[in-house]
Amino acid sequence: MAEKSVIINIENRIRQLVDDHKRLSELCVELTAQRESLKAENRTLQERIRELDGELSRKELTEGLAGGGHNREKARARVNRLMREVDKCIALLGRPE
Repeated sequence: MAEKSVIINIENRIRQLVDDHKRLSELCVELTAQRESLKAENRTLQERIRELDGELSRKELTEGLAGGGHNREKARARVNRLMREVDKCIALLGRPE
């Protein structure tokens, strides 16, 4: 009789393990889908941040060129940086290969 109870106990534990495995596998699939969804949302938000940063830079440059005090220095520095970059490009184009 004791052997039967041990076997029944082992069978119950195996059933419990199989059920736990199924439940955890389903949970894993759900969490993987949720993770992918969050990654896509994150990429979208990161792109939106880049767009807004660019827009902010353009607005600051516009305000600076229009005569805004604080933004004027930033605008002047940015224009100078862009001019140096253009000069470098022109110099590279003029170099013989």
